[in-house]
Amino acid sequence: MLISASFNEDQMHELIADLQILIRQPSISATSEGLEQCAILISNMMKNAGIDSELLYLDIEDQIESGITKQVPPIVFGEVKSKSNPHSKTILFYNHYDVQPVDPIEKWNEDPFSGKVVGNLIYGRGSSDDKGELITRLKAVEFILQKTGDVPCNIKFLVEGEEEIGSPNLSDYVRKYKQKLDCDLVIWESGYVDKDQRAIISLGQKGILNTEISVNGPSRDIHSSLAVAIENPAWKLVNLLSLLYDSKDGKILIDGWYNEVKPLTEKELQVLADEPFNEAAFKKEYGISNFINNQKSYEIKKALALEPSCNISGLSSGYTKKGVKTILPAVASAKLDFRLVPEMDPKIQFERLINYLRAKGFSEQEVSIKYLSGEPAYRTPVDSQYVKLVVNSASKIFSGVILNLSSSGTGPMYVFKDILGVDSICIGSTVLPNKMHSPNEFTNLDLLHKGTNCFIEIINNFSKFPGNMSEEKQ
Repeated sequence: MLISASFNEDQMHELIADLQILIRQPSISATSEGLEQCAILISNMMKNAGIDSELLYLDIEDQIESGITKQVPPIVFGEVKSKSNPHSKTILFYNHYDVQPVDPIEKWNEDPFSGKVVGNLIYGRGSSDDKGELITRLKAVEFILQKTGDVPCNIKFLVEGEEEIGSPNLSDYVRKYKQKLDCDLVIWESGYVDKDQRAIISLGQKGILNTEISVNGPSRDIHSSLAVAIENPAWKLVNLLSLLYDSKDGKILIDGWYNEVKPLTEKELQVLADEPFNEAAFKKEYGISNFINNQKSYEIKKALALEPSCNISGLSSGYTKKGVKTILPAVASAKLDFRLVPEMDPKIQFERLINYLRAKGFSEQEVSIKYLSGEPAYRTPVDSQYVKLVVNSASKIFSGVILNLSSSGTGPMYVFKDILGVDSICIGSTVLPNKMHSPNEFTNLDLLHKGTNCFIEIINNFSKFPGNMSEEKQ
């Protein structure tokens, strides 16, 4: 049975109260704080909403790394099977309950875990990323169950606790519970709404390669007067980094780096051309006056969604505290992240990085290059039948829809395609900007309301697809 009613103000009060409960439970994956407690809280919320739920764990042997047992947080699994349409396709909502650390704490105006409501905004770590998004999906399903006693299609939830640290165990979880997680479409954990109340529907995510490069010098920090005789590893690191990237035109200089990058199809080029981009607002938000190589809107849109990048995320060497300490440091290091596009394998790219630097004369003895982590990219085809469904659903709730080929950020979307054979679509209710990952994170209550109604619409429309699951999987 399809539901035609919409989520009302009284039900919004319940949504806000439940979101405050989630925000007030710290769940920081970087420090493992409160993860299982938050998972239990969400599982109980699902049960109270009429959603069957359980916590899923990895086997103990899957949690052993270098002889040490890891504490892998559980996945919250939820499921509602349609009684009236048991052979319908299955939609899976992927979210995460872990959040970023709150540092710097002194920059927050309120307790980061207060869930304080001020006007149309609710503040707190996780309010937008990702507890606010999760609550809209839960409340959409709860609303349909309360109104009809059933759901029009089969629905599943996978809520993980390690997204903010790169989802290192998600692949193991999805492989172990592949049958339980079988579905036809994944609705991703986030999505944005622009200042004109248009839903931004994204079809992909870039991949990433995280590395650390360390240059060794003398056996210890030494007096800087010896700089005329002993090579400074910081200078060698600076020279090394300059060989990786041309900062004038934004191109990566590593041999073979772009080998797998494919040209866009005509449909993808049209989507890119149609996507609005406010150059002035973007520059104002980030306090810049020009883009790399003075590129204009179209080139920046293309770069954000579809081009690889090389970024120095951290540099460390010598004395950096207040005052002067005249030393020649023993070591210099840099952390880099390379954003990747579809078909680029992070491990193959890492080997290209190593081979390039060794060929440039940086020996293993002098320069160590570490693989920290990596995720491949994935992009859902623009002509997927499910893209049209989500676009049509969102168009009924928001003032308009913007189709985005790929987010500039990274997530484990590739896992679901690789293991389950299904595509993913990002849609949500988070305003841009929202200060996620920063002090004073917030989300808009009116957009949570719209987001909930949008997911009700998506569920209703998804139920109209005939047939059993796996028909379109390849």
